[in-house]
Amino acid sequence: MSRWKLMQTTALLLAAIAATNVGAAVPLKIVGFDDMSCRAWSASKADAEQRALYVSWVRGVLTGHNYANQSQQVSAISSGTVEQYVNRYCTEKPLGNFSDAAFRLSDQFSGRNTAITK
Repeated sequence: MSRWKLMQTTALLLAAIAATNVGAAVPLKIVGFDDMSCRAWSASKADAEQRALYVSWVRGVLTGHNYANQSQQVSAISSGTVEQYVNRYCTEKPLGNFSDAAFRLSDQFSGRNTAITK
């Protein structure tokens, strides 16, 4: 292969790689608590005020979901249902974050059942 062909092929490969990275997902910036771990969620069981703040935050995430996805909204959901869902999620994934439970909750209760993609 000539040097010119090699340079063209390399340029095309680099362009293809760059094009695939254009649509790459940007990391989600979570605006929440300093500690969003399931460990923090579980520890809040003994602190009703902290638990209420966490549940309110999750309900805010659901409202944000409804704002951003008006064609696939989460129906009315009680604080008790939120708490049970996050408890179950954190029992299954103790090293996870309760923010992930909020996102899965929005997936399930909006009828989408898959993670949001751009």
